[in-house]
Amino acid sequence: MHRAQLATFLRGRRERIRPADVGLPAGRRRRTPGLRREEVAQLAFISTEYYTRLEQARGPHPSREVVGGLARALRLSDAERDHLHQLAGLPPGPPPGPPRTVRPSVQLMLDRLPQSAAFVTSAMLEVIAWNGLAAALMDDFSALSRRDRNLARHAFLGSEDRADRLYGVSDGDEFARSAAARLRRTAARYPDDPEVAELVDDLLTGSPEFAALWAAGDVDTAPMLRKTFQHPVVGPVTVNCDALDLTDQDQHVVVYTADPGSPSDEALRLLAVIGTQHMSSAT
Repeated sequence: MHRAQLATFLRGRRERIRPADVGLPAGRRRRTPGLRREEVAQLAFISTEYYTRLEQARGPHPSREVVGGLARALRLSDAERDHLHQLAGLPPGPPPGPPRTVRPSVQLMLDRLPQSAAFVTSAMLEVIAWNGLAAALMDDFSALSRRDRNLARHAFLGSEDRADRLYGVSDGDEFARSAAARLRRTAARYPDDPEVAELVDDLLTGSPEFAALWAAGDVDTAPMLRKTFQHPVVGPVTVNCDALDLTDQDQHVVVYTADPGSPSDEALRLLAVIGTQHMSSAT
């Protein structure tokens, strides 16, 4: 255990986090940059005294559970989490869970694709970032809870009408197989993440189709290069599908584009104008 280096690392990472980043009010009387020690301790589920001793290089050898809690509280990247384990004298374990936040530069990229429907999914198939055209084509994700933004839940536990499955896409069955395979890989990478376990359990319990696909044990599927959405306002929209891996975040950027000059291209242009207005007016 490298007590002095551990103390310096913890202090530096604490001071770089803004209270708003973890849902805390900034307040007017903050005398230190970043979070207070008691706030980190609360987020990590340890005592303030224990955390203070770690930052003062006089704490006892922390357990793996304590180190994991500190990594989550301090929003550490995978590389930083591994480094924290090494400073604490522990071999790095599996990552605690799939990253659920998107880099600002990735969101900026989505916003600069006005003629393409683009979004980002986590390893759990939760839509965690999107642009306006993706919301107009698929769903107003801003109005949905995190739970309801999960594409696997939508595909397996949504409408029983297969024609309405996952926004009426033409490749609903192919997506289902791909989703089951991807979640199997995710469950193997994050065996200790409670949200991953809950998602898989809910799908196994609520969807015989998912249970059958899960039992098949597939972990690899063919890419989906083209699909058609049955949109309630503009009708069928056929798009090309391209997925880009954000390897360091275990996330996927999905981009839907229509062939230039095609009816689907015109439909996307119309959706870019009307946005999600049709969704609110239909309710």
